[in-house]
Amino acid sequence: MTSPTCPIKFGTDGWRALIAEDYTFDNVRWAARGVAQYLIDTGDADKGVAIGYDCRFMSERFARAAAETIAAAGIPAHLGSSYAPTPAVACAIRQHQLAGGIVITASHNPWAWNGFKFKASYGGSAGPEIIKKVEAVLPGVAAEDSLRRPPAALEEVDLVAPYLAHLEKVIHLDAIARRGFQFVVDPLYGAARGHFQRLFTRYKIRSTEIHGEADPLFGGLHPEPIEPHIAALQKAVVERQADAGFATDGDADRIGAVDRDGRFIDSHRIFAILLQYLVEVRELKGAVVKTFSTTKLVDQLAKKHGLELIETPIGFKHICDHMLAREVIIGGEESGGIGVPALGGPERDGMMNGLLLAEAMAHYGKSLGELVDELHREFGPHYYGRVDLHLKAGQKERAIEQASAAGLTSYAGFSVEQRETLDGVKMYLADGQGGSGWLLVRPSGTEPLLRVYCEASTEKLVHDALAATEKLIRNL
Repeated sequence: MTSPTCPIKFGTDGWRALIAEDYTFDNVRWAARGVAQYLIDTGDADKGVAIGYDCRFMSERFARAAAETIAAAGIPAHLGSSYAPTPAVACAIRQHQLAGGIVITASHNPWAWNGFKFKASYGGSAGPEIIKKVEAVLPGVAAEDSLRRPPAALEEVDLVAPYLAHLEKVIHLDAIARRGFQFVVDPLYGAARGHFQRLFTRYKIRSTEIHGEADPLFGGLHPEPIEPHIAALQKAVVERQADAGFATDGDADRIGAVDRDGRFIDSHRIFAILLQYLVEVRELKGAVVKTFSTTKLVDQLAKKHGLELIETPIGFKHICDHMLAREVIIGGEESGGIGVPALGGPERDGMMNGLLLAEAMAHYGKSLGELVDELHREFGPHYYGRVDLHLKAGQKERAIEQASAAGLTSYAGFSVEQRETLDGVKMYLADGQGGSGWLLVRPSGTEPLLRVYCEASTEKLVHDALAATEKLIRNL
């Protein structure tokens, strides 16, 4: 076996690469051997591993290659019989007390990418310390016989049905049904295809699915539940006079939503709605965990309810670490990954969060837009935007260097009042006209680009700050 064409490096959520360039069968097997060696070293190998996959090109075959590698290393392999959401794999790990799980997915990345996620024995993202150990053993597992253990069984299992049964237990679907709601769901050609519909049909909840066909090219869309990729969902919700729309990403662990008037409800507002509902109605107790790029609206809600607020670097694995160490009500990130440990373990779950939003609507008797408007009236307006910049060689590094410069008092034409560097560089800006907010410049942990995030008290400041920052960086 040849060595990998590139180092296998796990970013904020697994290893991702271009299919047929760096993402090859040899490299997938290599990564699987690294997981196998880690599990052998920890003494958990006999507990077995769940292997799931999404709807991308060749994902099923890559998953089988990983499963065969795990079984050849003497570890029982439980391979999904069909595509499944990532939280379904996490659910199987917890239900059967497995050693861990592998998911073949590139999440929200474009169609040409695929990836490899490792879920730990607790049914959540493998933390930084675990990933370091997996990466550390990779150089020593090149040969197929390097692990030298008798082979174990490989069996195909249904990962989806037990997961949907779990959702039925933790979500008040009867309450949603009694409201007579109508929904539109958009799996964006990803791993939630057909699964919302199975639950809604069972409870006689009116719903329509779009983008539910098999299409490894994602219909030309990025399978990320944000604008502009959810434009068809916005249109469908309005045309069908639906009460809301829910979109999930490629492996269905992230959520985006649409109000009945077609307004996009981003992950920040979803996080805030769910936090309020879980505290006020579900009466959950504990801390609130959010990543560095997430709305300050969550800070204000946590303060109102007297809750501990913890801020982490970007990547759900950092949130997961806190979920394992203490009682946490909810943890979430800007990209739409939100987890509620009491209901779904230490893992984000796009389908569960969409259903929780519907449950909150049913309880309050209000639309998503009305719930957002109430939050803004109480805590002030919070507008948000993000741009992803594909740059020339060296520009990403120069952009971070410029934002980090000592004594910086202005940036892209705005006054800089404070900076934080937990993950990337966050600058607190003022426009001199009463507007204020923050701007974060950060390299992506999974893609070759620079992300620029902004939240401010006015839409104009968000637009102007993002536009001025993009112009500044492209001219570096």
